[in-house]
Parts: sequence; C-alpha cells; structure tokens
Amino acid sequence: MAILKQGDQGAAVADLQRALAAHGFDPGSTSGSFDQATHDALAAFQHSAGLTPDGIAGPNTSRVLELPVAPPPPPSRIPGVTVDIAKQMVPAPRANIEANLPYVLNALIAPGLADKQMILMALGTIRAETGSFLPISEGLSHFNTAPGGPPFGLYDSRTDLGNQGHPDGERFKGRGFIQLTGRANYTLHSAAIGLGNQLIDNPDLANDPGIAARLLASFLKTNEQKIRAALTANNLDKARRLVNGGSNGEDVFAEAYQIGLPLIPDQIAVAPSDAANA
Repeated sequence: MAILKQGDQGAAVADLQRALAAHGFDPGSTSGSFDQATHDALAAFQHSAGLTPDGIAGPNTSRVLELPVAPPPPPSRIPGVTVDIAKQMVPAPRANIEANLPYVLNALIAPGLADKQMILMALGTIRAETGSFLPISEGLSHFNTAPGGPPFGLYDSRTDLGNQGHPDGERFKGRGFIQLTGRANYTLHSAAIGLGNQLIDNPDLANDPGIAARLLASFLKTNEQKIRAALTANNLDKARRLVNGGSNGEDVFAEAYQIGLPLIPDQIAVAPSDAANA
C-alpha cells in the first residue's frame, strides 16, 4: 500500500478511515478524503500502538491496522506511453502514476481509443479532474452543497443528472478519474462496462482503479466523435467542455495536452493481451 498522508484522497484513504474506526479511533468520516480529523485519529492510533505518531500511514502503520494490500497493477499494453511521460503531463506522485497508468491505458484499447489523440485526451482529463492520478470522490463545495444544507443537496433533485431526490446527490456524487456524477451516468456507464446495476447498488466501486479507468474510457467513447472533431480543430477548450460541461479545468487540461503532444508517439503500439498477461 502507498504511503498515505493529509491531503490524499481515494479508495485507499477510505480503507484507512474504516480501519481506524474499527479500531476505535473515529476519523469523522469514511469519505476517502484525508483531512485533519483523519490525521488526528491516525496519530492517536499510532500513539496507542507504540508507533511514531506522525499521522502518516506508512508500511508499519498499515500492517498494524491490517489494511488490505492492493494487488499490483497489470502490465501496460501500451509501453510507449511511460510513467515518465505521464508524470510530465500530470505532476502527481510517481507512485500513484505507476499504480494507475496501466489501468488507464489498457482500458482505452477495447473501445478503440488507444491512439495518440485519445490518450492525450484521457491523461489531460485526469490532470483536470483529479490531479493526483488517483480515482477520488468529489469534495464538498458551494457548487454542490447549500449553506446549512445536507452534503451534495444541490444535486439531489437535478433531473439533468437523473437524480430522484435525497440522498441521490451524495450517493451519486463525482467519483473516479472522470468524476462520474448523477444517477443517470452511473446507470448508463455501469451497464456499458459490463457491471449491470452494480454501480447503482455500490457507487463507491467507481473509485476502484480498474473500474474507474473503464468508466473514463466509456465516458470518452460516448462523446468520441465530438471530442475528436474538437481536438482535430485544436479547440482544446471545447474538448474539455465535452467532458466537464463547463470551463472548469480548461487551463490545466490544455497544459497537459500540449506537454504530451511531442512526448507521446504518433503511432501507438499495443501489445497482445496474452503477452501482457492482462
């Protein structure tokens, strides 16, 4: 398991929070956001266990907490797009890229998105949506939560998201590499990647790295024709809006795309699945 510290987000943080709660140290929530309350609960646990109470979940702390060990990522079937290239596009911790880049690249192959243009689109989207190269849950903000209202209450009755009232807003908040949001999107893309209704029954699955990568690919595939047209016209802002629906993240998306343009090979070689043991 990667080292976890304050400011990190994702499924591994949620596992840490659940483990702390099970050991009697309340982190305040299991949202997957490593906040001050999680830090304090972790430091208190470490003190009780005779560990250095630094509020950082390293290997020793993780072992004492009996945290699940994540399986190693599959071999990448697109070896020409390296961790070094991805890190230049997305300045995230290298360990996060090493753990998740193979899932993202491999997920682009089956839907026919494993070409330079769409790889740039996928990695640029991750830069804009999560930054950390981890599948994460959407945080609270004035865009989704009214003052004094329930978390994500502004999403509860959004018919454009397919939500049907409380607690749909929080249940189907943004998750994953693409920040999939709303009951309608969870329903559509859960079925599209072969999970039936599993994401409706268990929305947190959208933060599993392999599933999050397939959801990213599925969302891009749904909008593929318009995205390709925008990218071909070098209209990066429009390509970004086709994912986000607004202008949020346009600058960092464009920066990542332009950085990757001379780095990613024009011709993408895809290894056979049996050769990659994937």
